[in-house]
Amino acid sequence: MITFKHKDIPIKTNLISSFFLCCIASVLMMNTGCAFKSVTRSKNITYFPADTSRHIEAQQLNIFAPKKSSSLKEVLIFIHGGSWNSGKKSTYNFLGNRFARKGVIMVIIDYPLSPAADYKDMAITAEASVNWVKENIYKYGGDPHKIFISGHSAGGHLAALIGTSNDYFNGKKSSNPLKGIILIDAAGLDMYTYLKEENFPEGNTYINTFTNDPVNWKDASPLYHIHNGMPPMLIYRGGKTYPSIKSSNEKFVATVTPLAPATIYHVIKGKKHVPMITQFLFTYNKRYQEILGFMKQQN
Repeated sequence: MITFKHKDIPIKTNLISSFFLCCIASVLMMNTGCAFKSVTRSKNITYFPADTSRHIEAQQLNIFAPKKSSSLKEVLIFIHGGSWNSGKKSTYNFLGNRFARKGVIMVIIDYPLSPAADYKDMAITAEASVNWVKENIYKYGGDPHKIFISGHSAGGHLAALIGTSNDYFNGKKSSNPLKGIILIDAAGLDMYTYLKEENFPEGNTYINTFTNDPVNWKDASPLYHIHNGMPPMLIYRGGKTYPSIKSSNEKFVATVTPLAPATIYHVIKGKKHVPMITQFLFTYNKRYQEILGFMKQQN
């Protein structure tokens, strides 16, 4: 189950609902067996061994690659959403299959969830997935010099955080290898302001994730890590998403653009938060070509 909890519109949405499963089934029926055979799937690969010092369990990823590729391909790492407390990589296998058939190596990761983990544990493992991909993806046909990262909702927050903050890659004395960041209705871009305004009580899921310390709220907010030399960004926001996501995205884009004028920002008219990711169920959705075009431009 993937749960989205936002103060603006309290809602609990199960992406594996009957409607969601019907959508998946319908799309899968439209694909031929030949199309499925065109993708090589490598699943449940451990990219982060258990860390007893931080009480983080081992984390795994799935890789989807086009078969019979004659050259190394661009790589896209995807981080799922779920309010930082739910979700799993297998729900998004459809993304892996579709991107692989379009010539991209797709890597979909799991990461530790709240309340067992906080935002820093999640970011540490997300950063570890990038380093694992950099060191190993050539074995699966991926180019280690063409790594991009994407995420929806809470996953967009984590993608933006490790992509903008110098704390993660520089903390390991390695340069940020990301060629670009693709955000899909990202939540949490300014958790500092959001948590200050909401004043959630102890035990709230967001307090479990981000602690009750405003210093951590700012540290967790990609907005406060924006700087020159960041990877290029392609940012999507739903026209009918939650007000908190709308305001934080607008603020984020307004801050990023002066430093990175080439930032691409699309507001998808009429789209709510969950449909911003379920739209990718449809193979011919325009977002695929936009993302592929963005990745090609960075080469």
